[in-house]
Amino acid sequence: MSKLKVGVVNLGCDKNRIDSEIIIGNLKETYEVVNEPENADVILINTCGFIETSKQESIDTILEMSRYKENNQCKVLVATGCLTQRYGNELLELIPELDIILGVNDYDKLNEAIERALDKGEKSCYTNYSDSNINSGKRIVTTGGTTAYIRISEGCNYQCAYCAIPKIRGKYRSRTIEDIVAEAKELAINGYKEVILVAQDTTNYGIDIYEGQKLHVLLQELSKIKSIKWIRVLYCYAEELTDEIIDEFASNDKVCKYVDIPVQHISDDILRAMKRRGRKAIILENIEKLRRAIPNVVLRTSIIVGFPGETEENFNELLEFARTVKFDKLGVFMYSQEEGTAAAEMGNQIDEEIKEERYHKLMALQQGISAEVNKKKVGRIYEVLVEEKQPGEYIGRNYEMSPEIDGEIFIKCDKIINMGEFINVKIVDALEYDLIGEVVNNTNK
Repeated sequence: MSKLKVGVVNLGCDKNRIDSEIIIGNLKETYEVVNEPENADVILINTCGFIETSKQESIDTILEMSRYKENNQCKVLVATGCLTQRYGNELLELIPELDIILGVNDYDKLNEAIERALDKGEKSCYTNYSDSNINSGKRIVTTGGTTAYIRISEGCNYQCAYCAIPKIRGKYRSRTIEDIVAEAKELAINGYKEVILVAQDTTNYGIDIYEGQKLHVLLQELSKIKSIKWIRVLYCYAEELTDEIIDEFASNDKVCKYVDIPVQHISDDILRAMKRRGRKAIILENIEKLRRAIPNVVLRTSIIVGFPGETEENFNELLEFARTVKFDKLGVFMYSQEEGTAAAEMGNQIDEEIKEERYHKLMALQQGISAEVNKKKVGRIYEVLVEEKQPGEYIGRNYEMSPEIDGEIFIKCDKIINMGEFINVKIVDALEYDLIGEVVNNTNK
């Protein structure tokens, strides 16, 4: 008897991706996992519920997948993730095509819930809340054969006024160094050469299970894995960057000189209203420390415009900050009024038109900065990880580029290069966000 087919649709961040990979790993023992939802007997959507646009995308995707139930191809429709953790039974009422609702800590109940839905037509809704559990299990990595994400902690202890993550994911809790290193070793055995460490806040890794921040110790241990070539760290709080962490970034050859510090704003008035821990002075001080300690460091940040009470003066201060610091990479988000957060109840909400105007103004400024930064790279030679082949060229990344969120390098080459190879590439031209290069002294690694 052939196995039932299950299709998984992942939405949202890379931490969600890891959850989806764990779900797929668990399902694969019982079901056949397929890439095309139209061929699946069971469809699971791992939703995002961080901001309004992501919630809408999640609902739209559920509705799109529900159409496969019309021809009886899909027998069970499942939704899990952040949106379901927040809204649970409301979603079952809103979308009656759904059969199973799972929160972010309930993946162990999935197989049993599918069996009940198939055998008895029973609907299930689990949205248990956990401040201790970290989803784990055998993962089926979905990012190809070279790069994989590793979650080093779950949850968050901060109470930023705009963010619902602590209510969805619980308190900050770290995995042990031994557990993380064991996962990285298994990835290395399976051919992965770049590991990307993720958490709500990577800088505070270890504060709950060790005596203080231990990100630098974790990096030291991971760097001992011979076949891991790049270790990339995302989501560092600028104000929590200790000298030990900065020194480890600077001295460890395997750690990409790429620091993602989502500052969100620079005006102390707005940072205070956001309930952010950092202030302008410490953010600027640590940016200077990073650039002084790591001359070739690439800095990425995220900014929120249109937070309640943001004045024109506050925004102009933010523009000047971006103009002066010249981040290599900068993402901009318009503030989203999320129910259940402190900011949603604040007065002085900003009109959508003003948010959009500020968004476009900051993005236009950053586009010029990015073009200027990239132009300086023409003539330089980088080690590049090749990830894709197109007619007449290859596409890859250097240490300055995180997958899916940054630019790429388009490589002119008429020779055969294997995917996952590291090659030397000379930059010959630059666009606003991407680079164009040609192979030099091609010694595959």
